[in-house]
Amino acid sequence: MRKLFTSESVTEGHPDKLCDYISDSVLDAYFSQDPNSRVACETVAGKGQVVVTGEITSNSKDIDIEAVVRNAIKEVGYDNENTDIDYKTCKVLLNISKQSADIALGVDKSYEDKEGENVESEGAGDQGLMFGFACDETKELMPLPISLAHKLSKKLTEVRKNGEIDYIRPDGKTQVTIEYENDKPIRVDTIVVSTQHLENANLDVLKKDIKEKVINAVVPKELLDDKTKYYINPTGRFVIGGPLGDSGLTGRKIIVDTYGGYSRHGGGAFSGKDPSKVDRSAAYMARYIAKNVVANGYAKKCEIQFSYAIGVAKPVSIYVDTFGTATIPEDEIVKKIESTFNLTPRGIINTLGLRKPIYRKTTNYGHFGKESLPWEQIIKF
Repeated sequence: MRKLFTSESVTEGHPDKLCDYISDSVLDAYFSQDPNSRVACETVAGKGQVVVTGEITSNSKDIDIEAVVRNAIKEVGYDNENTDIDYKTCKVLLNISKQSADIALGVDKSYEDKEGENVESEGAGDQGLMFGFACDETKELMPLPISLAHKLSKKLTEVRKNGEIDYIRPDGKTQVTIEYENDKPIRVDTIVVSTQHLENANLDVLKKDIKEKVINAVVPKELLDDKTKYYINPTGRFVIGGPLGDSGLTGRKIIVDTYGGYSRHGGGAFSGKDPSKVDRSAAYMARYIAKNVVANGYAKKCEIQFSYAIGVAKPVSIYVDTFGTATIPEDEIVKKIESTFNLTPRGIINTLGLRKPIYRKTTNYGHFGKESLPWEQIIKF
């Protein structure tokens, strides 16, 4: 049986990703001084203006949020208010308060502690469900469509920043469609790349450069054939981009951030949230465990779901699905998880070392599949 599956990625200059990067930059700024900071930072960007709002409780001193925002925009490469946004001249509005005392009640001390169970742990910062996934389609144990889409987006940014293609701007998107036969990827069916460019760019030259210096540099030749379709800047013009072309918002690229739609998603966004928010930390832990289920040979494909209740330390439920690929019973995998991993918020934070300023590294090109991140490490269990 043959079927097609598609995933997309975006560059760091995409307006939503710009907002994610600003939010994670603020988080890292606070964590660099106070690793116990509570941060829930949301960013919205529009024409010539960035608004940062949310709740921050921290012992950090003299964090210049406006300077953090402008530096993040500069790092992405935005410096032109006529085509996207200028880090030097844009307005930066701040609306920051402290974490709600009602929420803090459940986070500071868990329900179990209050009931005398001696869990000695913080409670979850919110209710919710989180998924983790891994499969053996790529060496990083990620689905092939999202893996290639991220690599194309990252390469698009690389050739811009190193001057190899010096007429493109920060905003861009990629999309990859993979053909599967009996659930195994066999070829690339379609590649879509759209990149912002300077006014005087020649579209024919752009298409040639993107094909040679981005696509052919990333996608393995054996996956391409004479039937592979390419759509490069299919609208014909992409000069106006970034927050000038489309407003941006933190947390609006959650499928790009995870598995490209190949696996289910609990609905919670990651960027701008400290690890007491299980939307982020438990999703990282679920990926960590799912990857190690596959890496240890217990299955070729694994999806894990955790669910939490606000103020409660232990997960309400644990679910494992190996899609018929398990080498041991799924209930045995669940038992291994329960006996090996501490799934309370404190346990997750300690296991993965999440109270460090590491979050800017996660923002772009997926939160999963990057070998340098702690939840991507392989262990025996």
